[in-house]
Formats: sequence, C-alpha cells, structure tokens
Amino acid sequence: MLMMQKVMPNPGFGTFRLEGDTLKESIHAALEAGYRHIDTAQFYGNEKGVGEAIRDSSVPRGDIFLTTKVWFDNLEPQRLKESVDESLEKLGTDYVDLLLIHWPSPDNEVPMEDYLTALKEVKAVGKTRHIGVSNFTIEQLDKAVEILGKGEILTNQIEVHPFLQNRKLVERCEQHGIQVTAFMPLAVGKVMDDATLKQIADAHSVTPAQIALAWVNQRNMITIPSSTKARNIQSNIAAFDLVLSESEMADIAKLDRKERIANPDFAPTWDE
Repeated sequence: MLMMQKVMPNPGFGTFRLEGDTLKESIHAALEAGYRHIDTAQFYGNEKGVGEAIRDSSVPRGDIFLTTKVWFDNLEPQRLKESVDESLEKLGTDYVDLLLIHWPSPDNEVPMEDYLTALKEVKAVGKTRHIGVSNFTIEQLDKAVEILGKGEILTNQIEVHPFLQNRKLVERCEQHGIQVTAFMPLAVGKVMDDATLKQIADAHSVTPAQIALAWVNQRNMITIPSSTKARNIQSNIAAFDLVLSESEMADIAKLDRKERIANPDFAPTWDE
C-alpha cells in the first residue's frame, strides 16, 4: 500500500446532523480531547454554529484544520464562488483548510471542467488551502485528475466502513496520490452489533467502534467520526493508538457486503 503524507489531522470530527448547543458542546469536547480537524458542509446548515464553536474554544483557528463542502446546487462557477464567500462569512474565517465538491453534478448538469476550474480559482485567491472532492467514482476521479492535474486533489471523501470497504475506488485514489477520507466509519452504529468486531474488541478490551476506527486508520485513511457524547468522542480518538494484527485485519476484510448507506437519488453510478 502506498503510504501518503497525511496533511489532514486524523481523526477529524464530523458535524453532520449536529446543531445548536449540541453542536457547540460536541465541538468543544472534541477539541478538548485533541481533535484538530473539523468537518462541515453547506448542506449541513451548521457552518455558523461551527464557526462560533471554534471561536469560543481555547484552540486558535490556525491550529484547526477546517473543511467545508460545496453543495451540488451551487456548482455553476459564479454561484460556486459566491457560495464559498457565504460559507466563509458564516464560519467567521478568511479561509478554510479544505474545500470539497460535496457531490458530482447530477447527470453532469454542470460540466466537471467548469466547477473544478472554479474550485481551483477559489484556492488561487487564498480562500482555501486545499481542494478535493467527495463521492466521486473511479471514472469521475480520473476525469477530475485529468482536468486539474496530478497533485491538486487532496482527498476524495467517500463512504467506507467494514461493511462497505470500497477497495477498487480506494486503490485508484492511492494510485493518484489522493488521500481517502472515510465517512460513516461506524456504519451509523451497525459496527456495534457485529460478532467479528465484538470478538476483536474483546481481545483488545475496547469497543467494536474503536476497532472499526483502528481498521480505517490502519488502511491509511483519514476518518471523521461524529458523536454527541464526550465519552465516545474521547474513545474514538483513543482508537487511533490501537494496532490490529494481520489476522484481525483479514477477518475484518471478510465483512465487506457492499452495504451502502449514503445513496441519495442524485448519486452517481457507483463502482462495484
């Protein structure tokens, strides 16, 4: 496996479906536990709260790797740039560390060349330090690299957990030198009920969730688990100190059943 220099702190803290006081308290708990990577998106509707939580924390903005994502309604080039300005205003910052295309344009309504060129232009004026994509297939990723050039795309953020291991796409990302960011690493809690993960967890005196996160980490991926409980936020980051044996990794590899959770009607045609 190609080992890539991780620009993004691992793990990140995911904020999907978090809002209000719960959002702020969770971000503060994450920062206190040692997280230095916060992931949000225009679609989440919580950029303002994320920005406030970061400002209210004791951790300087410059120490935090902040990611947001452009929603597919905003991919027309001028609208993309305007939406980024709106995101920065809500977040209360002059820049984000990573700006992603959240989903490829459905049915290629906005040509990829148009919105990726606009994304690169946003980076050129300093509004983001890195750019990347999310939910891109092998074919789309190849085309994106062709448009932007090698080394421009930092990450492809995709669904990865023990029940959807996405190996072909992960391998293509590695071939391009693109870091994989795994979202939904705990399969919305389903990892807690898996017998194999429970058995491995018992052997390490940890939880199945921690085993799933350690597995993602050992596959050289960034991941962005989410939780509203301080105890789980702390145990999630502690999982990155775990080392699984080759046989344990092989047992988890057998759990792949191509169980996709994030599959909206505008999703691309997925790789097998």
